[in-house]
Formats: sequence, structure tokens, C-alpha cells
Amino acid sequence: MGHLRQRRILVAIAGGIAAYKGAELVRLLKKQGAEVRVILSRGAREFITPLTMQALSGEPVHTELLDETAEAGMGHIALARWADLLVIAPATADVIARLAHGRADDLMTTVALATAAPVAVAPAMNQQMWANAATQENLTLLTQRNIQVIGPDEGEQACGDVGPGRLLEPSQILEALAGRFSSRQLDNKRVVITAGPTVEAIDPVRFLSNHSSGKMGFALARACAEAGADVTLISGPVHLSPPDRVKLVAVRSALEMHAEALAAAEGADLFIGAAAVADYRVASPATDKIKKDDRGELSLSLVENPDIIAAVSGLANRPALVVGFAAETSDLLAHARAKLAKKGLDMIIANDVSDPDTGFGSDHNAVHLIRAVSEQHLPLASKQVIAEQIVATLAKELAASSAAGAAQ
Repeated sequence: MGHLRQRRILVAIAGGIAAYKGAELVRLLKKQGAEVRVILSRGAREFITPLTMQALSGEPVHTELLDETAEAGMGHIALARWADLLVIAPATADVIARLAHGRADDLMTTVALATAAPVAVAPAMNQQMWANAATQENLTLLTQRNIQVIGPDEGEQACGDVGPGRLLEPSQILEALAGRFSSRQLDNKRVVITAGPTVEAIDPVRFLSNHSSGKMGFALARACAEAGADVTLISGPVHLSPPDRVKLVAVRSALEMHAEALAAAEGADLFIGAAAVADYRVASPATDKIKKDDRGELSLSLVENPDIIAAVSGLANRPALVVGFAAETSDLLAHARAKLAKKGLDMIIANDVSDPDTGFGSDHNAVHLIRAVSEQHLPLASKQVIAEQIVATLAKELAASSAAGAAQ
């Protein structure tokens, strides 16, 4: 089974007798270590109560599209951005039809339209409704839009009919959802990632640094590990736990990160420079605490730090792909393109850190993937979703590079 620990799973339960299985699905997801929030449709509340789902998920249950208490009435957007995955289980024929035709007339369908996260549906309905041509056409539309259809099962139904249309057992749905996070696209690849800020000492108690939280780099490390890579994460000081199956190398200064990065990057398949490395350091840090000057002034002599990503790109045995980040506050794309060329990178990922939704410390991001001949925009989503989209793109680039090399 794939890795679900710390995944943000939004479970939407539609109205139908199979709604009771939604409670078991939430319990199993929590047991796997996932964070779970629940949407209950009005019909679902006739079969299962919000109190039950709140007790199982440990989170408030969401029921209404127009809720004045939720994010100033924009709760559906907050939920859409929060999720790493949305699963609708059970998904009735009505919900499937509304999703297929882009309806947004309740909380469930509105979130499905508003989220950048993957969406899955687990159908549950009468066997004749399942066989109806309209239902099958709607399911074909959903599949074409990369919405995962899980099930249904066959057997005796609550109405007494026998045939396809039963909701799969929660354990089977769980297994299908876990498979979304175990693509193995980077099997046998060696990946090096830098993350977080660097800290440049002024004296034993003071330092120069920046606002980087390390969240994007850690999300990328997690996504690479879950795709099967052997991951080394070189991080400055952050308040984050390292992802499973990732080797963490903790550093403080840019010089330390530079040394570790060059050593680890030799012969790697992929290097991602997501750290916010200080451009300058104090030339001669004081060995004792600097006392306040009576004049109220302090002058520091700064020297330039080495450019880590450019140094990695210049290695004789450089990684097959070297990817940098451009965190900018103005002229985002122009600055990013200039860095791409100047540093000799294969790709640069540009994001606007002046935007509160995507700035340092945010749980969300929106980025541009810029290559010498193409650009791709990834719209606002959780940093984990963005990381997975980036990794999927990089895995394809690595595969294409390997194929081109083999053909020569």
C-alpha cells in the first residue's frame, strides 16, 4: 500500500445507503496517519450524522456551501486548497452527473471544481442506474478528465437487486487511494534537494537569515521519495520533520550547504535547489557578542557567498537535471529567465513571494516551470500537490533524457 501518512484527504459523502461505509473509510484513513476532513451532503445527513464524522475525523464537518463562519464565507476555497486528494464515497448517480457537467450547486461539487488536487469517485447506486447509458457516458467524461473511478463492486444491493453498483469495501477504496501516491516514477534515481534558509553568523548570538520555512523543499523531498527515489535533503534550520525514507543533512551556513551540495550532487540524477541561500555573509564574524555602540550605529562588512546551484550545474559529473528556484517580488518571469540562462540550469521554478497566498511560510504555492524553450504554469494548490506535479514533470524529463542518451 502507498504512503498516506500526513496526506490531507478530503472525504465527501453523498446521500445513499452506502454512506455508512464513509465512516469506516475515514477511520481507516486516520489509522494510516492521514489528515482527514469530511463533507456531508444534505442527503448523506439523512443516513449518517455530522457528529459521527467529527468524532472519527477529529475535525469539524463541512455541510453547507454558504457558511458565514467558514473563512468569511469562502470555506469551499479553503477546503479546495487544503486537500492533497478529494474522494467522493459514495458517489451517487446524481453526483456523478453533476460532476460530469460541471455543476457547482452544493459544497461537494463546488470543491471538486475548485481544487487542483486529484479527484476520485467511488460509485454506489442501483444496478440499473449503473447500467444506464447516461451514467456510463458521464463516467467516461470523468475518466477523460483524469478523475479516478474506484469500483463499483457487484452483489446483492439494499433494494434487493443483484448486480454491479455496490460501493467497494472501505479497505479496497483505501488501497486504491494509496496507489495515487506510489507512482514509482523515480525508481533507482538519486535525487539531491536543498531546502530552507541559511544562517550567517554576525556574532555568537546574532545572525543574518531570511523567512524561508523549508516547506516547498521538504514537500519536494517527500514527493521524490514516494516516487521511488533515493533522496538526500540538505536543509538549513527549519521547524519541520524530515519525510520518511529521506536522508537529512542539517546545515546552517551557505558555505556548509555549498560543501554538502557539491559532494552529494556528483553523479546524481536530479538536483533541485529549493533553498533560500543567503547571497552574502559577514566577512569576519565576532567571537564575542558585539556590544551596542554609543553612537547607535553598527557597520558590517559583507562578502558574497558561493552560488550553489551554478556550482552544481558546472560540475564535470553534473546531475542529468539541475533545477533551481526563483523567489521574486517583481518581474517574476523576466528575472527567472535571466537566472535560468546565467546559471546554466535545465529548468527554473519561479514563484511570487510577495503574494500572501504563495509567500514564505504559506502552505500553498503557484509556480511557473521555465525551460529554455517552454513554460508551464501550475496554479495555486497545496505545496504537496505542487511538489507532486513538479516531480511528475521532472520524471518525464529524466525518462526522455535517458531515452535520448540510449538512442545515441
